[in-house]
Amino acid sequence: MTQTPRGFDPHDSKDALSSQHPGAADAPSAEEGHNTRPPSDGTDLVSGAPADSPSAQRVETPREGAPAAETRQVTRAGMVWVAVASALVVLILLIAFILQNQEYVQVKFFGLQGSVPLGIALFIAAVGGGVLVAIAGAARIIQLRLAAHRARVSRQAGQGTRRR
Repeated sequence: MTQTPRGFDPHDSKDALSSQHPGAADAPSAEEGHNTRPPSDGTDLVSGAPADSPSAQRVETPREGAPAAETRQVTRAGMVWVAVASALVVLILLIAFILQNQEYVQVKFFGLQGSVPLGIALFIAAVGGGVLVAIAGAARIIQLRLAAHRARVSRQAGQGTRRR
């Protein structure tokens, strides 16, 4: 049965190094000056009791002076930076797509006919679809704002008649 030495912290680079490289555990640490490897006879490091006994159970105590976990605050500037970075990545991928699809294709639209590079034709189609979605979204937003305005006006009118 493998035992973990008391005070082992897998997030500590020194402890993580010794757990990843078994040979590194044989060398004494510079701070402690002793071997951190568990005894091979199956006894507990703290109590000296057999590892299977209830007295071998150890209680973890938090380290003194350990820094508290930092909480990151999301700011508008951070969100804008992420949005701009994401948009630049998409734009670079879009440019690569257009450059790789330079073959001319015949395009027909409502009686108009022409020859356009495939990448440009697909880009124009995607922008057209985005415009249609934006128009539908704007119409729905206007519809919801009008409904909220009507509800607000009727609520204010109802409160005005009760006061008299």
